[in-house]
Amino acid sequence: MSKFYVVSSEILPEVLEKVLEAQSLLQKGKVKRISEAVKMVGISRGTYYKYKDTVFSFDQEQSRRKAVVSMILRSETGSLSKVISLLSENQINILAINQTIPINGIHNVSFTLDVADMEISIQTMIKLLEELPMVEKADLVAVE
Repeated sequence: MSKFYVVSSEILPEVLEKVLEAQSLLQKGKVKRISEAVKMVGISRGTYYKYKDTVFSFDQEQSRRKAVVSMILRSETGSLSKVISLLSENQINILAINQTIPINGIHNVSFTLDVADMEISIQTMIKLLEELPMVEKADLVAVE
């Protein structure tokens, strides 16, 4: 299970900030390809891919926080309902749900969540989700 920290950028390697810059260029549509973004910020594609899923920006002034969580669920009656109940019990608002059709008894479900009023940490939320018997795997994809 991954641990997450809020750390001042002053103590981190410059490369991590450049990965965030590249992500920002892509998200804002200023560039279309990763190769363009990494060239503009001065890092390699390998560096970008190494850190792109592990470095997130944090804004203290942000009044709303969003998170994207991806899960692999066993296809059982009520499995999605139990996940939704767990999220609701912890004051997590579901903004969007995307799911695939079941194949070989499992399906992928992706949640976009409003975690501004969440009563637990994101790490605890992932752990609780993974403890549900129908959840094969839960991953934090992004946090804003």
